[in-house]
Amino acid sequence: MSEISTVTDPDELLDLGYSEAEEHKSKYMTFKSGNEYFGLKIQYVNEIIQIQAITSVPETEDYIKGLINLRGKIIPVIDVRLRFGQEPFAYNDRTCIIVIQYYDMMVGLVVEKIADVVEIKDSDILPPPTISRSDQGNRKYIYGIGKIGDTVKLLLDPDKLLRDVDLTSVEQPNKSSEEE
Repeated sequence: MSEISTVTDPDELLDLGYSEAEEHKSKYMTFKSGNEYFGLKIQYVNEIIQIQAITSVPETEDYIKGLINLRGKIIPVIDVRLRFGQEPFAYNDRTCIIVIQYYDMMVGLVVEKIADVVEIKDSDILPPPTISRSDQGNRKYIYGIGKIGDTVKLLLDPDKLLRDVDLTSVEQPNKSSEEE
């Protein structure tokens, strides 16, 4: 399917002046998952594409949907709802894949719908509340609560979201491996 839009290219951020690069650090791509809205720093967002055919990989976690071929790059795809332990949803024309770049890892995140790009200043970000250890849910992936007017967005930490994902079983080998 066709691309919806390219949000930002990380290389472009390097080409920007200091003030513009700093301005991007307070911008967040927001999206809906379940009844909540989440935000992800736009500096991690490579692009947004429409949902497309995903090749499943056997014996992986249920939230790892599989692989897509994006202009010759093989990218693992995670369903955010399933990652958060929520009920699965039927993909539709609003369903998108947010392709993020986190260090040297490129991953697609399936989300129900894109909301908006918003600016959230550091002064408007609060630490997530801790009610009890058993009440963690998807908050273990959250580093802060962003206040935007009368609403809040749960801000995702890509490291926590991807850290314990077993993407080694779906990553495309970059080097030729020798079998022993």
